[in-house]
Amino acid sequence: VQLQASGGGLVQAGGSLRLSCAASGRTFSTYDMGWFRRAPGKEREFVAAINWSGGSTYYADSVRGRFTISRDNAKNTVYLQMNSLKPEDTAVYYCAADVSGSYSRIESYAYWGQGTLVTVSS
Repeated sequence: VQLQASGGGLVQAGGSLRLSCAASGRTFSTYDMGWFRRAPGKEREFVAAINWSGGSTYYADSVRGRFTISRDNAKNTVYLQMNSLKPEDTAVYYCAADVSGSYSRIESYAYWGQGTLVTVSS
């Protein structure tokens, strides 16, 4: 499967952005999906995940209550709605697919997109 992330950009603190991740292939609806991010000078970290049906979601403590992950299996797309953005949310955001194991572990995902840059100014 190929993943294409989009929707990044420059936003002021307190603002919102919605990231999209479009997937190729007919098996998207069977994949659990996740979003990770890599801030400047830091390791890639887990942000959010959603199971194949959309019935279960998982969030890092740092974004819970501000970010919402969702999916539209008819459109082969997963979304990350980001509200109340903070400068510390500045990072390259990656979507990933096909989980085997813990949702929060990078090693659990088989497929990765190329990333989209989110910059939050103070």
